[in-house]
Amino acid sequence: MHILLPVLFALGAALSNAFATVLQRKAALDVPRSEGLRAGLMLDLLRRPVWLLGMLAVVVAGLCQAVALGTGPLTIVQPLFVLELPLALILATLLLHGSLPRVGRLAVAAVVTGLGIALAAASPSGDRTSVPLDRWIVALAVSGAVVLVLTAVALRRPEGRARAACFGTATAISYALTAALMKSAVHTLDDHGIGAFLTAWQTYAFAATGGCALFLLENTMQAGPLIASQPALTLGDAAVSLSLGMLLYEEDIRTGWWLVPQAFGVALVVAGVLALARMPLARSLVATEEPDRAVP
Repeated sequence: MHILLPVLFALGAALSNAFATVLQRKAALDVPRSEGLRAGLMLDLLRRPVWLLGMLAVVVAGLCQAVALGTGPLTIVQPLFVLELPLALILATLLLHGSLPRVGRLAVAAVVTGLGIALAAASPSGDRTSVPLDRWIVALAVSGAVVLVLTAVALRRPEGRARAACFGTATAISYALTAALMKSAVHTLDDHGIGAFLTAWQTYAFAATGGCALFLLENTMQAGPLIASQPALTLGDAAVSLSLGMLLYEEDIRTGWWLVPQAFGVALVVAGVLALARMPLARSLVATEEPDRAVP
């Protein structure tokens, strides 16, 4: 039961995020594109009801994620967000009154099976409720520096796979860091009440990093093809979250021969994500090259 609750809420968050992904990508296609980080992008999106509905789904996902992180290890909760991509494609198919092709169904099965094998073999354990400040300083400094470097590299690249991959990786790191900070803030709320929650620096830090992640995500959607950005987003979030869970919250995974089924599970997930990202339906959820719509 201890693991069931965070798993259920993590799955609820993944489903809500899938709704948000479909709606936000649809909205992103209807606004002018830019070669750089355009602040007006958010203002354009705010005028679109579809995007606002997507943001409501983001709020629901955030609440579910907060409960999941408050009751379970980061190394279990965040990897389950890998399911966001297959769920998003299934939802998009339902909205279009179509069906997934056979390769799509096989890819979804590969992601679900691989994730189950990897998590069962890893069997994450440990779940601190507080993190020493010196660990936060290291995590924030390294993560922030990598995000800045990736963003700078992305801005130097033309629209395409390299730009999308850099933006996607920066977004994934930001989301993983947001989850780690949210977990700390939720534990503060649970242990010390609303007053401590509102005065904890982690509360405002996860709000700031979450806003940064959202801004990077909107630019990722317009940066290039899904085949480049989505694997970076999906797999990057899980990998960075695993590292942060072990560094900050002293969560452990099984090693030794257990690494073999873990590697097999991860390979299935990677293969499934790459196959899903290549599907025409997936590519239709991101902007295509239309130079006449670009904004300087």
